[in-house]
Amino acid sequence: MPAASLSSLAVVLATAFVARLLLGLAPRFRLPGVVLEIIFGIIIGPAVLGWAHADQPVALLATLGVTFLLFLAGLEVDLAQYRGALARLVGIGFLLSFVLAVVAGESLAALGVVRNPLLIAVALTATSLGLVVPVLGEAGATSTTLGRFVIASASLGDVGAVLLLSLLFSRDTSTTSTRLVLLGAFALAVVIVGWSVLHAGRSTRISGLLVRLQDTSAQIRVRGAMVILIGLVVLAQHTGLETILAAFVAGGLLGFVDRDAMTTHPQFQVKLDAIGHGFLVPIFFVASGVRFDLRALTDHPAQLARVPLFALALLFVRGLPALLYRSQLGARQVVAAGLFQATSLPFLVTAAMIGNEIGALTNANAAALVGAGLLSALLFPVIAVTLLKGDVASDASASGAPQAEAAAV
Repeated sequence: MPAASLSSLAVVLATAFVARLLLGLAPRFRLPGVVLEIIFGIIIGPAVLGWAHADQPVALLATLGVTFLLFLAGLEVDLAQYRGALARLVGIGFLLSFVLAVVAGESLAALGVVRNPLLIAVALTATSLGLVVPVLGEAGATSTTLGRFVIASASLGDVGAVLLLSLLFSRDTSTTSTRLVLLGAFALAVVIVGWSVLHAGRSTRISGLLVRLQDTSAQIRVRGAMVILIGLVVLAQHTGLETILAAFVAGGLLGFVDRDAMTTHPQFQVKLDAIGHGFLVPIFFVASGVRFDLRALTDHPAQLARVPLFALALLFVRGLPALLYRSQLGARQVVAAGLFQATSLPFLVTAAMIGNEIGALTNANAAALVGAGLLSALLFPVIAVTLLKGDVASDASASGAPQAEAAAV
């Protein structure tokens, strides 16, 4: 058997390295790294230079990349924040977002822009937590009332969008009712795995063994995390569910059952980030650019107009529900929250890839969705941070007061 060529993979890895290196050399250039990775991927791909193609090695590692991306996203979800007024407003906001998404999808279908309005609706309901949190942190707004609302809303948006996409759209041809049954069986399996890990963790002998082996060449916690991740992904494949759901659930499950990891092993998250953001995830984003069908947009100006149209749909679906926060935030902060919530890219890339594979999205609409995500990541956080200037410091100090804390949660 001839060895698979790694030429395209080498170009993809070099591109991912150069993209982040250039951003590091220009720290004042506020551009999300994943945006530059996708843009560079388009440039090196068949649409422009033709230096790299989505061949077997690149495709396989890109699949692992999106799997690990969703795994890390699930690991970041903190269920403890969903309580009180915050949980109520964020929950109502997500339901409102889904209603608005259905309206947007049906409107686009009536205009002849899309042929599967429900897929578009699901794609529009997510917020990119991984893009929003770093921007909030740089603005000093993570611990403010605004930051808590945006992070909670983005987390719920990720959970809801992944669940809806897996339930309603799948490469498997089974009916939705069948997938519901399979989802129930998958959930039962997750509970069993979670209970087993929790039960084992209560054993003094096993717990001590994990601590002893976690920083040796065994890297036992990392190996265990990989077993949970790949095991649930394989289970999802055999039950006809989307692997992105399994990856997300694996991250959430690990974060829940291994809550002592941050105290007994503070480097655990760092190691997982190194595998994901240092290797697999960049391949996914650069490969997404390589696969990007630029000609599907540029050959017809009418197709290119779909990019700002989808971006406006994002603002309508995810931005408008921020009006629910008016009792907790000022007017400019409400607008900023809406812009943050409308920032979406990784999930749009994933939804476009799945939609195109199952024939629910044309090449032009898949490319336009990704283009809208790029546009949202480029513009919305920058505008939001500009609106927040002068408000963050006062809100951060106010959020430390017991009254504001009680009102927020």
